[in-house]
Amino acid sequence: MTSSVFSQIVLPVCLFIIMFGMGLSLRIADFTRVARFPKAAILGTVGQMIVLPLAGFALAAWLMPTPALAVGLVLIAACPGGITSNLVAYLARADLALSISLTAISSLLTTITIPLIAGLALTTFAGEGVVFDVPVGKMMAALFAITLLPVLIGMLIKAKSERMALWLEPKINLFGALFLVFLIIVILIEQGESVITQVSDSGVAALALNVVMMTVGLLMARAFRLNSAQSTSITIEIGIQNSTLAMMVATTFLHDPAMAVPAAVYSIMMYLTGSVVIGVRRWQLKSNRQQTAADLA
Repeated sequence: MTSSVFSQIVLPVCLFIIMFGMGLSLRIADFTRVARFPKAAILGTVGQMIVLPLAGFALAAWLMPTPALAVGLVLIAACPGGITSNLVAYLARADLALSISLTAISSLLTTITIPLIAGLALTTFAGEGVVFDVPVGKMMAALFAITLLPVLIGMLIKAKSERMALWLEPKINLFGALFLVFLIIVILIEQGESVITQVSDSGVAALALNVVMMTVGLLMARAFRLNSAQSTSITIEIGIQNSTLAMMVATTFLHDPAMAVPAAVYSIMMYLTGSVVIGVRRWQLKSNRQQTAADLA
């Protein structure tokens, strides 16, 4: 199923719809807002575009037992943040403007970087004598059509009709969440009898990548003395990725559903760790309010 109509038509169309929904939440100001807090934006972008893929390569080489799973882990590390990261940032009372800006920037850059990183991952983890033909140019063009183009269309509609954008956005976000669950099920079914082994092999590496990078993001933000809200946003953006995009690249362009398994596992892990971040952040804010009230009493 993932090698035919589903991967070539259904998955790209659904991702187009999801990215259109993300565009409905963006404005031009989300890209230009970087000028207001360049240090936080640059730090978050470096963490997501450079540190995260490097960690993906390192953990894949260390923990993944097969080339397909290793490449799959690198793919999720190469993907941008998505609507989920913005939602978690909102629920955690983080700096939502920074989160949206980082999502917008990473979505723009990964149109170019994902094909290059995918090619490097295949070269790194393939066995000797195995040659992979990565359609870099075709992949870049397709990623533009499936990710950036719908984002731009969504932004245009938001600029023209705020009411329509507000009406469409929650419905498309719900569709995206339901489709992600469906996609995970499809990927796991596609792997048949090997799915238990693959999920087991991917679980430790996926959780390690998620937790390590969230920790690194937080430490980077604290080292550069960002405030608590900005630090939380960077932690979330570096730890929560567009797993739907990673699964599409694996099945549609690289034609190997096994490479999509780490992204499927990672998507579950990131919801769990994201919930922890929300809980900790809200507990901190509540404690701060109580402390402030006690000081004023």
